[in-house]
Amino acid sequence: MNRDLTKGPVVRSMLLFAIPMILGDLLQQCYNIADTLIVGQFLGRNALAAVGSAFTLMTFLTSVILGLCMGSGALFSMRFGQRDETALQESLCASFYCIVLITVLLNLIAFACLDGLRIFLRVPADVWGDMRVYLFLVFLGIPAIFLYNFFASFLRAIGNSVIPLVFLAVSSVLNIVLDLWFVVARINDAGSGIISPSCRTAKRDLRIESGTCGVGVIIAACQ
Repeated sequence: MNRDLTKGPVVRSMLLFAIPMILGDLLQQCYNIADTLIVGQFLGRNALAAVGSAFTLMTFLTSVILGLCMGSGALFSMRFGQRDETALQESLCASFYCIVLITVLLNLIAFACLDGLRIFLRVPADVWGDMRVYLFLVFLGIPAIFLYNFFASFLRAIGNSVIPLVFLAVSSVLNIVLDLWFVVARINDAGSGIISPSCRTAKRDLRIESGTCGVGVIIAACQ
């Protein structure tokens, strides 16, 4: 599925390459939308406020990782265009270890400053408990988010924008299904007492679907 953008009609080649990327950006919006809709529908306003309050911080952390991966992808595409496999491998290794280090540092800082974020974000006390659990699980899923974005950037750099879209679509469906499974099933089991641990059940599936997405893209990249 690798597309050579130097051959054939320019407009057609660019559109065929760009459309999967645009669709992927739209699918990525499904994560928070799905969480917001499901939590708001089944768990109440406090849980919904916790998810909404966490969105800014989640966006910041994932945007840092996404920006680093996209910047690395520009370097990968240059090395691939030069047909210099040795330089491409060196760039992959250097970028991977560098972004891994930054991801670990971000996680450590986030965990260390988790309680201090309440004052910085001005989160109400009745919302903070759910938001803290939600953020804790989101931070645990950051390595999987990094793996997906890094190898997706590599695949796009060599002209393959379809495989990242396929695994992102699978991940989005898993996110919705597992959200419904954990939240609705937990409500049916626990009744009205579910509101307290709501964000734990709402986002417990983050590591599952993000990990699935990341592993799938890694396998495709290694081939």
